[in-house]
Amino acid sequence: MLVLPVDLAALLAPLLLSQSYWRGTLANAVLTVAIFATGGLYRARRHLSILDELPSLCGRLLASGAVVAIIAAERHDSVPYVSGFMRGVALSAGLVIIGRACTRKFTLLARKRRWLEHNAIIVGGGPVGVELARLLRRYPQYGLRFVGCVDAPSRQDAGGLPLIGTLNDLEQLVRLVECEVLIIADPDCPDATVMEFLLRPVSARCDLWAVPRLWGSRSQAGYPDHVGAIPIVQIGDITLSGPRWAIKRASDVVLASLALLALSPLLLLCVVATFLDGGRGVFFRQERIGRYGKPFEVIKFRSMRPVNEHESQTNWSIAHDRRVGPIGRFMRRTSLDELPQLWNILRGEMSVVGPRPERPYFVEKFSAEYPNYAMRHRVPVGLTGLAQVSGLRGDTPISDRARFDNYYIENWSLWLDVKVILRTIAEVFRAGGR
Repeated sequence: MLVLPVDLAALLAPLLLSQSYWRGTLANAVLTVAIFATGGLYRARRHLSILDELPSLCGRLLASGAVVAIIAAERHDSVPYVSGFMRGVALSAGLVIIGRACTRKFTLLARKRRWLEHNAIIVGGGPVGVELARLLRRYPQYGLRFVGCVDAPSRQDAGGLPLIGTLNDLEQLVRLVECEVLIIADPDCPDATVMEFLLRPVSARCDLWAVPRLWGSRSQAGYPDHVGAIPIVQIGDITLSGPRWAIKRASDVVLASLALLALSPLLLLCVVATFLDGGRGVFFRQERIGRYGKPFEVIKFRSMRPVNEHESQTNWSIAHDRRVGPIGRFMRRTSLDELPQLWNILRGEMSVVGPRPERPYFVEKFSAEYPNYAMRHRVPVGLTGLAQVSGLRGDTPISDRARFDNYYIENWSLWLDVKVILRTIAEVFRAGGR
């Protein structure tokens, strides 16, 4: 909240001296902030030091300044112009470093005086959890206020850190102590059990940090973080919420709107073909399960008529059904039958990319058989998805699909969506549908 405005002010400061290079100054500011963001320089950190950030800051400032300078030199064949612009870039780079040093000092001061702190629960009551609790109590500069520890019932009487509850009580405790941060240290249970509790709505709203199991290992990206020399890493948003969700939703609305406009002639052709193939009722509506398990009606072009509603809800695949005519089969193979779902996307019931929308009967069945299946409903279902473009369509293992869907959610990025869309377009042209 503090660093980004200061960075922008520093990057735009040359405009106070001269407006002759305002385009280049604005371009340099935007590019620098983007490079900082992709490099993790706006992520929360527990250990704050300008010296830790300095190599990364300098490298990215040089990279953005070089890119803008090359463009300026190409557009303005004038040495005095480019040299004047580069003086402004150098000034802004120096101010960014000074601004960073000041914001870090102010943040540390606010933490030490406890103006700025977040309630934290440690998940794990073993030796690592005990040491973390001691460090957080003794050193307020990490910005965390230790409020308690939870673990599996097996460690209740282990003689370590007194527990305020078990993992079963985590949701209630998060509400009770107004917890904002969860630190996974060394819980006495499998990772899958911990994840089950962390993925619940109340717990998922907290920031997640974890102590790596392999001490001495370090991340190959960015620079390491720690609490009192205990290595700690921040776990990304595993529920796809906040700014990331806003970006995804905005991209969905833009893509769906543009697709409906661009594909309107093709949609009209599909309507006519479906009508000629089977008469009236060109659209097929069916109940599917969306985000947070809420049902909605998905819209598709009709490719066949089921015998009754029960068959429609419980028949797994109609790929080889004789009632599917040649037009319906072609539309299914090219996925043209799914184009009306663009309307579902505009309504917010679906996303362009996400887990496959499934019927209530199969959601209930698969959730009982596969523990991780229900977790895929943390996000809206999608018109296409990572599992589908990875070959997991038709009669393929449900466990594999759920694993790919959950991987997509936990590793979402705008570029990952772009990759899935490009692979989907390739599948359509290869007629690789069902």
